[in-house]
Amino acid sequence: MAIAAARLGLHVSAVGHVGDEIYGHFLLDVLHDEGISMVEMNEQNGVIDTLSTAYETLLCWVLVDPLQRHGFCSRADFSEEPAFSWLSTLSTKAKMAIRRAKIIFCNGYGFDELSPGLLGLLWIMLLRWYLSHAAICLTYGRVNTIKAESLTGTEDPIVAGQELLKKGIRTKWVIIKMGSKGSILITPSSISCAPAFKVNVIDTVGCGDSFVAAIAFGYIHKLPLVYTLTIANAVGAATAMGCGAGRNVAKLNQVLELVSGSNLNEDEKFWEELLKKHSDTEEITLLTKAVINGTNNWLQRVSLQKVVGELLPKLECAQAKQVGAC
Repeated sequence: MAIAAARLGLHVSAVGHVGDEIYGHFLLDVLHDEGISMVEMNEQNGVIDTLSTAYETLLCWVLVDPLQRHGFCSRADFSEEPAFSWLSTLSTKAKMAIRRAKIIFCNGYGFDELSPGLLGLLWIMLLRWYLSHAAICLTYGRVNTIKAESLTGTEDPIVAGQELLKKGIRTKWVIIKMGSKGSILITPSSISCAPAFKVNVIDTVGCGDSFVAAIAFGYIHKLPLVYTLTIANAVGAATAMGCGAGRNVAKLNQVLELVSGSNLNEDEKFWEELLKKHSDTEEITLLTKAVINGTNNWLQRVSLQKVVGELLPKLECAQAKQVGAC
């Protein structure tokens, strides 16, 4: 997620822990090459046992089966104690990075590896950040159709999104990823839909996180919602064309090629049938390949040509400022 966001031109810091060994040094080099600053969670004032594996970089193995389904495994899965149980407080630099952030992306699984005491401190910090950014803060949920159905019991992705929106106290957006069909962004008063881009899928590892990076890009730049979905679909699709995550997530030149190529996986019948059931919604917007800008009764169509014309200058500006490889 951090690398994808940096490649879109966002200023990114990674808050976490890496060990003083080959893997930690490698990760620091990669982040540096991508223009990402690393903020160490450990204050490093005290003496620690550097020979203990507890302080080493936590490695994760990605397991992929022939159907492209993947799972994750690390030493933390075989330990009764959290991987970072030795970490009792946050460093001053980590606290400062959290306070200054415009957007915070938290890996939920990471919280499993912290001690209860540190978890309490971290949640208080995040709550304070949340309240102090009330005017500009965005809270959103991003799930795929399978997770949305399991959480709400409904097959209709829009109804599922609306149910999830109601359950979130201050949630403003819910995004449903629908694989090759595209994605939907739901707010209390609108539905925005964008078909996916046609690509040759090699590996879906990292697609979700890179998708999130593009959502952050759209939010920070105050893009219209359907524009945000379009760039997110493009970044996710570009990542799927590679193999693995990390440095193999979408490169900006790939994203530019995708949005410029206008090769949408359109399914007019699917979107018409899905959206017509929700025609009483205040605003419904659908991205289309055909140049049919404007509103037709209940459905507002926005052409990809129009979106690309406004997105390209922002992406080209990001490319000009980019530190990492394009």
